[in-house]
Amino acid sequence: MSDHQTDGPFRPPVSIERQNTWVDAALATPHVKSPRAALQNAAAFLVDPERTLSEPDAHGVRTLREGSLRTVRTDAGEMLVVEVQMHGVAGVVWEHNERISSLWHSTADPAVGGRTKRSLTRVHPWPRESPDGGEQPYAALLSHPPNRQWLASNTEEASDELDRRDGLRSYDLKEDLVLNGQQEPGMYIPQRFCLVEQPQPNSDGVPVHPTEYVGWMAVRGNNRTKRRQDIFGLTSAEVLTGVPASKLGLPGDEVFFDPQFWLEKLSDRLNQEWAEARLAGDDEATAIRATNVAVVTAHLVVGTPTPERLYRIVQMSNRRDHVHPPLEFVPNDRGRALGRSVLGMYVARGVLDEKESQVLSGLAPVSELSIAAADATVSELRDLRSMMILRELFPTDPHKKLLIRRALSESPPSQLSSPEINRRARAWSALTSESYPAPWNPRIAEVFNAGSVRAGLHFSGRPLRELLNAADKDDDAFEELVAYRAAHWLAAFDIIDADRGSLAGQKTDDDDGAKAARVRRTVKNHLNALRSNRVMAVAVLRELARAMDEGDRRPVRVSRSGALLIEEMSTAWFDREFPKDSGKRRPKVPAPRPSGSASDAARNDPGGAEPSTQLFTQHAWREQPGTGAALSPLPVLSPSAGESASPAMGVSAGTGATVSGAAGPWPAAPTFEEQVEAAADLTRQLLELAERVEASLTEVSAAAAKAGIDRPLAGEAGAEAARNLARTLPSVRTMRDIVEDLGGRTGPYGS
Repeated sequence: MSDHQTDGPFRPPVSIERQNTWVDAALATPHVKSPRAALQNAAAFLVDPERTLSEPDAHGVRTLREGSLRTVRTDAGEMLVVEVQMHGVAGVVWEHNERISSLWHSTADPAVGGRTKRSLTRVHPWPRESPDGGEQPYAALLSHPPNRQWLASNTEEASDELDRRDGLRSYDLKEDLVLNGQQEPGMYIPQRFCLVEQPQPNSDGVPVHPTEYVGWMAVRGNNRTKRRQDIFGLTSAEVLTGVPASKLGLPGDEVFFDPQFWLEKLSDRLNQEWAEARLAGDDEATAIRATNVAVVTAHLVVGTPTPERLYRIVQMSNRRDHVHPPLEFVPNDRGRALGRSVLGMYVARGVLDEKESQVLSGLAPVSELSIAAADATVSELRDLRSMMILRELFPTDPHKKLLIRRALSESPPSQLSSPEINRRARAWSALTSESYPAPWNPRIAEVFNAGSVRAGLHFSGRPLRELLNAADKDDDAFEELVAYRAAHWLAAFDIIDADRGSLAGQKTDDDDGAKAARVRRTVKNHLNALRSNRVMAVAVLRELARAMDEGDRRPVRVSRSGALLIEEMSTAWFDREFPKDSGKRRPKVPAPRPSGSASDAARNDPGGAEPSTQLFTQHAWREQPGTGAALSPLPVLSPSAGESASPAMGVSAGTGATVSGAAGPWPAAPTFEEQVEAAADLTRQLLELAERVEASLTEVSAAAAKAGIDRPLAGEAGAEAARNLARTLPSVRTMRDIVEDLGGRTGPYGS
């Protein structure tokens, strides 16, 4: 093989001559104890190997450059590694990764593992092939799997187990690699696999596959190795035991074992696809998505003074990463750091002003914002900063969407998940609390639905003073206050808190100072309770703002008519006045423009309330069950109203309430019993659907077994099914908790 000009980011193997130069230099380096076969395998994946080499000495001998070598020390011993640049497809997921050790039958168990679990092949030091046998083994490992199928199957099973456990990660590693490349190098150790069973010969008497394989197994970075190979469309089993022609764009069903050959073909295919995709503007092409991992940094283990302990040394190195990770931040510090990283990235990309970023990051006073009014109150300044942070963390601008997705390693916008949305919400809440006397639990902000924020949050940007003044008459103003302010304000005065699970032992002060048990409820439930009692809710929000403006004093209670009382607000009072079962938020539909006759009647009737002073005269709109047809708003009497409604509200005497311009009686609202039965019926439908899905998957499994297909859901359809189930399970758990909170209990297990 000879070097040739590469038009693209994917590097084919360098010439055999350059590879041999690197291998000879490595073997001439003091303390390097790798076998030549392992170094030759690695050399096929190297990019610019000369960067790691020294200049020739007086005898023309080159070695590995001192600056490319590192010593890694663990409690089990030390090892020598060389830092190299490699093709992004290099490396193999290691079945001996301790994170998945429970997957395998342990050799310490005297029971036969074949009944339930696959077993691992034992690992030994790779012995030197010397005549006297007196030398130390190589700094490499050796195993004897039964056959090639066993070796490939174990590698695939280890890779699949990483998939099953990847849900513990707080971000999408694959998308992170696509967007940002690999930031931390993986560590790899050479391992030789000598098959116990000899391969069958083909018609020409040549074995159908090799009897030995050499791979560089991932000690650190198993997940990164797997995700990179996922991006390239290969598997670790193929990198180790051979790549089929179809993966290389070649005809036939031949499998190619020599990386010198298949890596060149793969790189050529990817470079051609890369050029075509750039012209076509196809950002989803494999070659485009793999660009940032075309070349990665890797640490190759090439030596140790105690090669007989090498396996334990490398395991100890990886174990420290998993058992002793860096100290975690507390929730508020973590949320603030996350938010500041986004804001700092915006500044670096020129989409956010430096001064504005300092204010939003909590490094400068809010009053330094150019848009802050000179006479702004404390509550208005706090609100201004909070809403600006919210706008930056849930942007509508496409460029900012890409930037924040890259910074947080998130899924594409259409697949943005609830955990990812909640992480942003916690960052917003944590940064917002910097403007208040004391922080609160940032989970208080986990109130957004995925469907409503994937495109970014849209809100009016109206100043707080205007929203508070209009909240009793303006639906949009009221909704903005409840959706984006109420939770923080109530939490700031310790009136509500995020749901903390079991309430055993959690107490709150009751009206008489005694300790009363807390009521378990979600933040969304608190907000919906406010929506269901608009008169009191508006009065509460106005009083909270006044309390902030008056030195963060304790807010006082309000009556059901909105009048201020004397006693201070408390959690017990809030739970009583805005109870947990206080209704369900109805879909919000814009109110209709009043007809001329109705508006004239409102202006001319001396007994009616003036439109400018009426408080919440209309409830939210509803839909006729089963039809989707909008109903007119229900008239609501003020607390002081008499038996009959004001004519201004368009209510006439008769069999039912009507709105001016609308004919006929109002359909009756569903009774409480009907609501309970409807909810129970939906759970029955959910169970039936789950049983249908299970039956369908069982049929797929049976059909696949009959057809001899091992992994029928390995394609995109299976990936989508896995994603859908992963997103469904949290909702089912939440529904179960809500049902149990409402008194629903199952019978004894199995009944």
